[in-house]
Amino acid sequence: MTETTPGWLSPDELEYARDRMPILYVEAVPVRVDDSGEVTSIGLLLRIGSDGTVSRNLVSGRVLHHERVRDALLRHLEKDLGPMALPQVPASLQPFTVAEYFPTQGITPFHDPRQHAVALAYIVPVTGDCRPRQDALDLVWFSPQEASEALVLSEMPGGQGVLLRQALAHVGCLS
Repeated sequence: MTETTPGWLSPDELEYARDRMPILYVEAVPVRVDDSGEVTSIGLLLRIGSDGTVSRNLVSGRVLHHERVRDALLRHLEKDLGPMALPQVPASLQPFTVAEYFPTQGITPFHDPRQHAVALAYIVPVTGDCRPRQDALDLVWFSPQEASEALVLSEMPGGQGVLLRQALAHVGCLS
């Protein structure tokens, strides 16, 4: 099936591009905050991979050709959390970190066997009703302490557990 939305590559074109150049992604750590701005909960998606494994994931996806980073972030938050999540994307789109995924393990903590990808990572408060869509089975809210537990982090593939720990440290939830 040919995708008719401008900016999308066909599966063959995407595979060709992935073999030859880094692909830009956005990743978001959805959080709930209290009235003083303290992070009270972190939302992690529950997914079943193509190989049947169950994993926890952050909101993540590609930035399309001719798409602003802000628009890509909002599109992926809506795609994964639903249209009523009401994300509060910051006015300044300064990521808390940049994660570089490689198809070869061990170059960085981040691994994606399909490609070399560069991901701008954001912490995004959400205030609305989150109902996972697309390929996500569920969205589970964890306290910062629960989210930093080894068992939870080990369920996150490709180094996303490292990224989550960096997010928790960035908002002062890890010592």
